[in-house]
Amino acid sequence: MTALLIIVLLIAAFFIGMHLWTKRLTRQGLERVPQLGDIVPVQGGSIHYVEKGDPTKQTIVLIHGLAGQLQHFTYAMVDLLAKDYHVIALDRPGCGYSTRETADLAHLPQQGRMIQEFLDAKGISNAVLVGHSLGGAVSLAIALDYPEKTRALALLAPLTQKLPETPQVFKPLEIRTEWLRELIGNTIAVPLSAKTAPHALEAVFDPESAPDDFLDRAGGALGLRPSAFITASQDVVGLDFSIDAQVARYGELTVPGGILYGAQDAILFPSAHGAPMTRFGLSDEQIEGLGHMIPITAPDACAAFVRRIADSVGTEAEAAGETV
Repeated sequence: MTALLIIVLLIAAFFIGMHLWTKRLTRQGLERVPQLGDIVPVQGGSIHYVEKGDPTKQTIVLIHGLAGQLQHFTYAMVDLLAKDYHVIALDRPGCGYSTRETADLAHLPQQGRMIQEFLDAKGISNAVLVGHSLGGAVSLAIALDYPEKTRALALLAPLTQKLPETPQVFKPLEIRTEWLRELIGNTIAVPLSAKTAPHALEAVFDPESAPDDFLDRAGGALGLRPSAFITASQDVVGLDFSIDAQVARYGELTVPGGILYGAQDAILFPSAHGAPMTRFGLSDEQIEGLGHMIPITAPDACAAFVRRIADSVGTEAEAAGETV
């Protein structure tokens, strides 16, 4: 047996081993975080969602960020808001138990289109959109393309501008070749993610600490799947491809609302993503001492912020003689 053949066999054995390890971690993740809600098909994929509260009341739609899932909101915010509103938390296309068929559906207008198709199928045409992080950019895409169907924006630590570079914790996701993304996702990505999860959570939650039940109650274990890595990588590249065109359209924004940030956010800076949006009609608020993951670390403050936005537009609508 030649040295070259031995090397090839060792490499093959390594990738086979990683693939089997990945399959085991995937199975464990699905067992730890089972499907919570229902699935609605849309063009190019499907949307998984949970729903709570009185459907005759104002609808609040919760849209999570990069490498997340709807459990970021079922962790606490859904129950806090469902007392007074009709609340829907969804997995963005390709995330959690939602699906998307192609990489180009990661572009912001396409994600917005898929979510709006879901809302149309549900008969919802006056939603208050609550987007966290990348979910904030997707919420803005919906508000720009479907302003007549969007009542307000209540954005939590949103990404609103082009990033000078991808945050360090998400750098491994910058893969622009689909076959390489698939290869890495189905072999080494998930085992590496399992090993580096504590460091990644520390970076994302900084200066706060991730809760001990993040992997289960907040759905973090669903990140230990090839599809989660592949989707997140597509999201990073799709954002880079589409954010410039979205920023250029902010002058068209007519939907009212506001932005809430943790002042010590270590992933997205409030001064770069919150303050610039005030000239497009969105308010800008900060909470001292908090970081990027405020839907989980400060759900009461986030729910109170959403209430202020929803109630303010509801009051305006009533004064104008509209129905909420």
